[in-house]
Amino acid sequence: KDANIAGFARDLTVCRVDLRENDSVRTVFRREKLDAVVHLAARAGVRPSIQSPRLYYDTNVGGTLHLLEAARVTGVQRFIFASSSSVYGASKTIPFSEEEHLTQTLSPYGATKIAGEFLSSTYSHLYQMRVIALRYFTVYGPRQRPDLAIHQFTRRIYAGQPIDQFGDGSTRRDYTYIDDIIQGTMVALDYDGALYDVFNLGENQTVQLKDLISAIENAVGKKAKINRLAEQPGDMPRTYADISKARKLLGYNPTTKLSEGLPKFVEWFLRTQRASRAD
Repeated sequence: KDANIAGFARDLTVCRVDLRENDSVRTVFRREKLDAVVHLAARAGVRPSIQSPRLYYDTNVGGTLHLLEAARVTGVQRFIFASSSSVYGASKTIPFSEEEHLTQTLSPYGATKIAGEFLSSTYSHLYQMRVIALRYFTVYGPRQRPDLAIHQFTRRIYAGQPIDQFGDGSTRRDYTYIDDIIQGTMVALDYDGALYDVFNLGENQTVQLKDLISAIENAVGKKAKINRLAEQPGDMPRTYADISKARKLLGYNPTTKLSEGLPKFVEWFLRTQRASRAD
């Protein structure tokens, strides 16, 4: 993470704070006198949340509450909450729409994101704070976390190591390139519509897992060694974003399809591998 910001660290004030520590969070808000908050911090991952639900609750729900409280106390008027496509659970409405009434998530992680949306909505209502919840759909691109599928598959295929494929490869994801997520998040900061609102940020296309693996093989130039394993509890069969609302009200305009974004990621990955060997 430090390496990711090294090129422009001079323009930032970096404060290392545990969101579970309310006093520490509030101290930063008071000292920095913030105009807006983009809340991207969370414990991520469906499967780990099943193993450590309390940790996910304390960080994702408790941490969000601490940020909202600090924003309220210090008069912050704009708050962006990074939610997730995981809130849709096993929804059978395709594509997923923000108008859908959410009744069942499949993991503690998804539940914490719904809880964060409800807290955000409540604070917006009580304190007239402009809060926007953005439901991100499977974000990928340069600097992606190494534990996420595209990064992990690329690294292991490149190294000649086996990858784990859960299920028969038919699960589908709406993969969204990081530049498109950034564009959607930035325009959400300027949104002057409803005091509280929710938007999907996705690519509006779905790709099967087996096709993703094939695309990574082609980009890396090596065949994958695949461990085929049983489907995992908590995994969603598909994600698919209806982005018509975000297009209309935010001006969200995703431009990078997986066929373009994946080679960009692999190019970045290979460049970092060469640089690390040179060091």
